[in-house]
Amino acid sequence: MTAIGKDDLFEYALRLGDTSLVLGHRLSEWCGHAPEMELDVAMSNLGLDLIGQSRLFLTYAGEIEGQIAGGRGRDEDALAYLRDVLDYRNFLLVEQPNGDWAATIARQFYFSTFQQLYFEKLAASADEQLAAIARKALPEIAYHVRFASEWVVRLGDGTEESKRRMQEGLNQLWRFTGEMFESDDVEDRLTAANIAPDAAALRPLWQERIERVLSEATLDVPAPHRPVVGGRKGHHTEHLGYLLAEMQFLQRAYPGATW
Repeated sequence: MTAIGKDDLFEYALRLGDTSLVLGHRLSEWCGHAPEMELDVAMSNLGLDLIGQSRLFLTYAGEIEGQIAGGRGRDEDALAYLRDVLDYRNFLLVEQPNGDWAATIARQFYFSTFQQLYFEKLAASADEQLAAIARKALPEIAYHVRFASEWVVRLGDGTEESKRRMQEGLNQLWRFTGEMFESDDVEDRLTAANIAPDAAALRPLWQERIERVLSEATLDVPAPHRPVVGGRKGHHTEHLGYLLAEMQFLQRAYPGATW
């Protein structure tokens, strides 16, 4: 692989790792605040699954960074805790605040449905390391999809209030879903090299799966909306800065701290 190819691969591994890390941290915020004790455990487990994915992607990114620099790249902790908000490359969807329970479920439903389709393709990537990470994560993601889908149906087909809140959560976050299917020069090159899946090609099946669950939940598919994009270029909503301020506090305040 050329030096330029490694730059692309480093950027791509960061994108995958950042998206899982940010959503994993968001889910961890539910610990102690979920509607039921069992859901406290469930949300923590989902968050840990995502943070586990992130560790693998960021460690791989650091290895590639070392190859580019001809030395040693940053480790997973440095990449997670010592980068500023403009250096993060996650989807805007995953940095959105938890809101109420229905909004959190809507975010998870949209993302996990996408991630399952995407990782099924990534599992066959020409890059064996990325493929191995995807294969490891797929059983976890299958549970995330089932968990979120069942809650969408439960809330949508529940009380008048639960239905209203679920629909509001879906409508509010719909504008952020288009970014998951956007591409740029980096991913176009990796797709041409059979390393990254073609995200745009996954949209029809994602839409079909979303609509099937919403139909069962007696909910409406949100109206089309111009997608809000920019996360892959470091252009984030104000919410990511607050999230990183909390997540990175210890390493920022006490550099190199161990325990």
